[in-house]
Amino acid sequence: MNNELNSIGLNKRPSDTTVVVAMSGGVDSSTVAGMMKQDGYKVIGITLKLYDDSKEIALSKQCCSGQDIMDAKRVANKLDIDHKILYFQNKFKQGVIDNFVDSYLKGETPIPCIQCNQTVKFKDLFQVSKELKADAMITGHYVKSITKNNQTDMYRAVDENRDQSYFLFNTTREQLNYLRFPLGGMLKNETRNIAKKLQLNVADKPDSQDICFVPNGSYTSVIEKFRPESFKKGNIKNFDGKILGVHDGIVNFTIGQRKGIKVSDKDPLYVLQIDSKKNEIIVGPREMLGKKKITLNNLNLLSNEKEFQNNVFVKVRSTGKLLAADINFNSNDVAEVNLKVSEDGISPGQACVFYRKDEIGHKMLGGGWIV
Repeated sequence: MNNELNSIGLNKRPSDTTVVVAMSGGVDSSTVAGMMKQDGYKVIGITLKLYDDSKEIALSKQCCSGQDIMDAKRVANKLDIDHKILYFQNKFKQGVIDNFVDSYLKGETPIPCIQCNQTVKFKDLFQVSKELKADAMITGHYVKSITKNNQTDMYRAVDENRDQSYFLFNTTREQLNYLRFPLGGMLKNETRNIAKKLQLNVADKPDSQDICFVPNGSYTSVIEKFRPESFKKGNIKNFDGKILGVHDGIVNFTIGQRKGIKVSDKDPLYVLQIDSKKNEIIVGPREMLGKKKITLNNLNLLSNEKEFQNNVFVKVRSTGKLLAADINFNSNDVAEVNLKVSEDGISPGQACVFYRKDEIGHKMLGGGWIV
């Protein structure tokens, strides 16, 4: 055997390399399956059924619906690859939906896509891929992975508007060394062009936009379905403790919210705090929203602490920009993040993800949960 690495950084011929492709039924994962097949790899496509479809949630703009499973099956048939469906509804309900509801009841703003990656996708699907003796697991996420000496590092995608590294901060080192992300160096239109050349039925399929189990973006309807008792009235107060009004349940509010508060003042009011113990919403002017200091817990670090000494940035929401920061680590899985410039609307329950700029790009170093 020669010592040349194949296109996914392994010292094997593609024809001797088995890869599992996580196929959601969308254009990205379908294209990745096609690219792997075209390059001569042995490809096994796996699609997850994560919840039981109903008229409420089986919408075309959401991933993992019944339609998506059918689309993935058609793509696998077109590419002539093995295809399996894994039924993970119970795991998804326990690991993602229950966590989502609990988080809102604590006054947090959860990110179920991270929980999904952390549980069913990169834990359970990872395990299945190993049992199938696959050499690597491939996904259609837009992140760049660089593999050297059997270690894979994750970087922000070339298309920074589509970069999904924020959602993957909780990936373990073992998982990351096994995962590959072929789309990290591409723009979306390039992905669609490859899908068209491969004549895949999903080439023009719209991207999923909503959280898969949240119909029409209405997360409160999910909470109402699973915990109808959680909509309790409580006080809306200002920072001085003055009662300004009454709310119908803290789950209707997120930090930084302005619309729908239903109380007014001479200046616009924003949600500054959600106190789940007292069932209270604290509001105030926009200038009180800014924060420079953030406490994190449940850290996941993919790098040693030396890499945190300079050129460090954080992201505090998936759609947010990179913010220059200093990070101090505590011995008990806690970090203090000091932003160079204050940021509005930082919310408990969201992730704070670490990056370091180097000669390749912005390397993802891990992250933690905002408390």
